[in-house]
Amino acid sequence: MNTKTITLKKGREGALLRYSPWLFSGSVAREDPDLEDGNTVKVVDSAGNMLGTGHYQAGSIRVRMLHFGKEEPPEDLVEQRIRKALDLRAGLGLTTDPLTDTYRLVHAAGDGLPGLIVDRYGAVAVVQCHSIAMHHRRQLIADTLLTAIPGITTVYDKSAAVLPERYANTFTDGLLGGTAVDELTVRENGRRFRVDVAGGQKTGFFLDQRENRWLLGSYARDKVVLNTFSYTGGFSIYALLGGAARVQSVDLSEKAIQLTDTNVALNGDFADRHESHTADVMEWLKENAEDRSYDIIIVDPPAYAKNKHRRHKAVQAYKRLNARAMRALKPGGLLFTFSCSRVVDRQLFYDTIVAAGLEAGRSACVLHRLGQGPDHPVNLYHPEGEYLKGLVVRVD
Repeated sequence: MNTKTITLKKGREGALLRYSPWLFSGSVAREDPDLEDGNTVKVVDSAGNMLGTGHYQAGSIRVRMLHFGKEEPPEDLVEQRIRKALDLRAGLGLTTDPLTDTYRLVHAAGDGLPGLIVDRYGAVAVVQCHSIAMHHRRQLIADTLLTAIPGITTVYDKSAAVLPERYANTFTDGLLGGTAVDELTVRENGRRFRVDVAGGQKTGFFLDQRENRWLLGSYARDKVVLNTFSYTGGFSIYALLGGAARVQSVDLSEKAIQLTDTNVALNGDFADRHESHTADVMEWLKENAEDRSYDIIIVDPPAYAKNKHRRHKAVQAYKRLNARAMRALKPGGLLFTFSCSRVVDRQLFYDTIVAAGLEAGRSACVLHRLGQGPDHPVNLYHPEGEYLKGLVVRVD
């Protein structure tokens, strides 16, 4: 099949010469006729020089680049890069860790496969395609996972929520290969968690916080801890097993609180030290701000900004939320605060926490700057892949 071509405007090839995996629509001068979402395309500069090959999709991100240079990419490029991604996780010690059987196996552009996420939950691999082209290749991806990854017996597709509606309406999530599994229990640093593959948020669990949860546990002994937006209760469980005196988990979702309670029970009997509350986090903090009763507060909200147009409102929401959390901390207390909004970069997030401290009227210092774990690698030429930002702030 003849590969179609996209031609760039004059002088707009710089991003691809710097190996950026995203080609934006504003750089495009011409497209071959009859291009369809999911097509593989060649990208050339205004003089017709070949720059690379990628996956086409109508929208702001017009091409997700898979291969750079004049040569044609190998036919088994996707399979090669999945195997390379496994080698990276093996080098991190994740594939043989007896205490951890869940981690990110493929992290999009960080593993040379923009548009593809694969998370491993024990024997189950959950595939989430963020591009139509990758979703067209979902069966190839599943077959590769089943043959190349020892111990994988189930591959589940969970892409509908992240693909354009015009395309997502044409399919349903479900089993791609192996034995059907809806829920299972996994281990992370010896902690146990129930994962709802079919119905949980994202791919079922937030794997990017593994190392940050461990850090929280190291600070938790004899502390009173508040875990806001608790979802699966991950931070709560690390705090309890770290010896916290009391832990409160708060989430607006009753289903999330039920999952928190399930996971807490999987890890021991903590009835005398753990409370869960279905409540609005902002209201909870407002009601508990004046007595400064907490030693540690975790603030890990969902992404407030999905695009640049919502960034200003998101920053204001982060500021109000963190100011209330700071007011609720004891002198010398710790704030573990995070943003997973891609359009809020690390400096803007830092500046927002500074503004929150000023609004709260508390002096403070930064102890740790946090991010996603190494199984979520960031492509050196794609800073957008560093989506998780975090700070540990001591508040006096």
